[in-house]
Amino acid sequence: MSLLETLAPKKGATHSRKRIGRGRGSGLGQTAGKGHKGQLARTGGTVRRGFEGGQTPLIRRLPKFGFKCPSSITYEILTLSDLESLNGEITLELLKNSELIKNTQVKVLANGKITHAITLKGIKVSQGARRAIEAVGGKIEE
Repeated sequence: MSLLETLAPKKGATHSRKRIGRGRGSGLGQTAGKGHKGQLARTGGTVRRGFEGGQTPLIRRLPKFGFKCPSSITYEILTLSDLESLNGEITLELLKNSELIKNTQVKVLANGKITHAITLKGIKVSQGARRAIEAVGGKIEE
């Protein structure tokens, strides 16, 4: 069992820091390891990450690809008054054929009134629209 006071880093694990600009004998005198002239030799001279001297950087030359965030999906909005003209079972195909929608992502909102029972299949519905459809005897199947 070792005691705390006897613990020490392994030999060669620690290095003394470079003392730059302390004469030629130190190995890092004169230009202090920065070379001659140029942006990186100046005080405060840094280049941002990915900068390639004015050439279009690699990150901008590569093609863009990846995934689409689920929260960025946009829904086409239908209202209850839009569904008033339809009867029976309503599906995405029926809505496309009746030219009410173009997209496959649809959500029904509770704007307007509905007076007869309908059945929605595979269509997203807001809570208010759900209550209104169920109040007149309709059903929602997701």
